[in-house]
Amino acid sequence: MVEPIGTRHRTMQRLRRLSGRRSARTDERAYVIEGPILLADALDAGVPVEEVVAEPDCPEDLLERAARAGATVHRTRPGALARVVDAVTPRPVAAVARFAVPSPAEAAAAAGPLALVLVGVSDPGNAGTLLRSAEAAGAGAVVFCDGSVDPYSPKCVRASAGALFRLAVVRDAPSADALAALGGAGYRTIATLARSARPYDEADLGDRVALVLGSEAHGLPGAVASLVDEAVTIPMAGRAESLNVAMAGTILCFESLRRRRQAGAGAEQPNRLDDTPLRAAGCTTR
Repeated sequence: MVEPIGTRHRTMQRLRRLSGRRSARTDERAYVIEGPILLADALDAGVPVEEVVAEPDCPEDLLERAARAGATVHRTRPGALARVVDAVTPRPVAAVARFAVPSPAEAAAAAGPLALVLVGVSDPGNAGTLLRSAEAAGAGAVVFCDGSVDPYSPKCVRASAGALFRLAVVRDAPSADALAALGGAGYRTIATLARSARPYDEADLGDRVALVLGSEAHGLPGAVASLVDEAVTIPMAGRAESLNVAMAGTILCFESLRRRRQAGAGAEQPNRLDDTPLRAAGCTTR
């Protein structure tokens, strides 16, 4: 029987370090994946998983899959992971995976019909939701710019619900570089503003669009807004000053998908989830 590793083991310390420090994730180009469903999603997406630490109630078939994919599998005692990872609700498995470091130009080449550019989006929950909405609406790339949160922070990874693994994701890009790369690749760059812009449902948000979203507190800086092709707003009837950035981004992502479907791009596949098991469709907790 393999002896369980403790919290002082180098792998457990690595989990603690990568969970808690952005600089460590940057130096190692690695991050932490928590929970059986997210780990399975990562393996499905071909994410390079280096190490896995499992408590006794982790599914054995998942550990076998990880080992076949080249990961080193460690065992630990019940409750040990809660002492080294970020999750409020402890999971029975955590893994260390590598992330790619694409340039804005490489992300533009992978973006497909839709890209997101996040400028100063600092909340990891909002950023993870935007990753999830973007991927669900058919985007191929999300670019994090100008002080935005680390997309590989634990909370953002969890909030992305696996979408992070299937997107070209750029960290720490200057917004001017991102917009230039997308514009050069033929994308129309469209800023989202709280007021004084064209209603989003009157603009062409169909194919080859890059949606540019600003921070939760301050919106999009004027210097960035001056670089885009067009600005749109979401008209509101109530007294709210603005929408949460994740909500606004989700509305615009799915408006883009609606326009593409209306143009015939998605007519043959009304909903990819129609024939998907409930668990894979996101109807269970991760």
